[in-house]
Amino acid sequence: MKRLFYLALAGLTALFLWVSQGPLWAIPFGGTSDGTPIQAVPNSGTSEIRGAWLTNVDSEVLFSRSAVQKTLQRLADYRFNTIYPTVWSWGYTLYPSQVATREIGYQQGLYPDFAATGRREALENAQGNRDALLEVITSAHAHNLSVIPWFEFGFMAPATSPLAQRHPDWLTQKQGSPPSARFYQEGEHTRVWLNPLHPEVQQFLLELIGELMANYEVDGLQLDDHFSLPVEFGYDPYTVNLYQQEHEGQSPPANPRDAEWMRWRADKITAFVGRVFRTIKAQRPAAILSVSPNPAHFAYGRFLQDWPRWQQLGYIEELILQVYRDNLASFRQTLRDREIQQSRAQIPTGVGILTGLRNQPVSMSLIQQQVQAVRDMGFDGVSFFFYETLWQPVPGETMSDRTSILQQLFRQSRSRVQI
Repeated sequence: MKRLFYLALAGLTALFLWVSQGPLWAIPFGGTSDGTPIQAVPNSGTSEIRGAWLTNVDSEVLFSRSAVQKTLQRLADYRFNTIYPTVWSWGYTLYPSQVATREIGYQQGLYPDFAATGRREALENAQGNRDALLEVITSAHAHNLSVIPWFEFGFMAPATSPLAQRHPDWLTQKQGSPPSARFYQEGEHTRVWLNPLHPEVQQFLLELIGELMANYEVDGLQLDDHFSLPVEFGYDPYTVNLYQQEHEGQSPPANPRDAEWMRWRADKITAFVGRVFRTIKAQRPAAILSVSPNPAHFAYGRFLQDWPRWQQLGYIEELILQVYRDNLASFRQTLRDREIQQSRAQIPTGVGILTGLRNQPVSMSLIQQQVQAVRDMGFDGVSFFFYETLWQPVPGETMSDRTSILQQLFRQSRSRVQI
């Protein structure tokens, strides 16, 4: 009943905003349509999202049964209630998949190809037919931890991955000539982008998600900022032809930031998210669709990811906004954005907090301040990126300092916020 209430409220709010103010993306960021700041109200409930992302990068937690069990026991001991384990990363599933076997040639791949030298066969072979996801789910549920698999790479894949090599026709591109026009640089790694508009790409991902929902007792699925399209992309032959069909033969504008061209691509992605939502519900009606995007202006302007629209349409049932900031003032300012405040009023809305990266630890005092700001501003909880860095002291800190603060943050057990 509560789920139906939230969906009905989302629909009525979207209709009101559309009629009275125009589409959400037309309203200035950080306030209402007339510029009035939105006031936060502290969350006085007894439930709270307390999550952590589990990754296969700079982390060993998914590579053995003993590591899985130790990790989940530790999270339970510190009164977490949710985990987001990666299940789609570096061009592979992290669970045995018949769909992946058919399209990629491998049923799973746990070890990232950091050096772009090929699949790490010795390590993969040593895993045998181990099902890390099943181990995670079994152990997590035994500790009353919800499991929401994280579809980490979304439409992105390594340029040298078997997925990209086997299906070059699935890839989109920038203006110019392949292969260079297909490349997207993410740090030191060269990526490619699966075309979100291509029907075979859509079918592949829907089959992966349907298989995951059918075969595993998960509590949901999480999409993140990679379930999108960099604004420079969309000039592949398939997308150009589709645009021409719908625009009386006109080609897409040369300016990738042309407003109508951006809106057209973003709406296609939104329509596909609706299909993802329906695929999840068809297989596992109680499972939720969680989304962990960047703030709305960045998500849309840089990656055509119109997550406020997804939320209006009832597709998002939990939002965990990535607010990875190195100071408290910037962190709090981002939480005042109009889009996340409107989300908070309609669906469970938490905040992703950066706890560190490889060789870049974050002080526990800043993490503590950010968690407190989340609570003071009325949000429904937090998730930490990522698990391993929770235990990585900065110079001048000790492990005891970090664990003591974490114990203080989660002093009492809390159930997850439910829709």
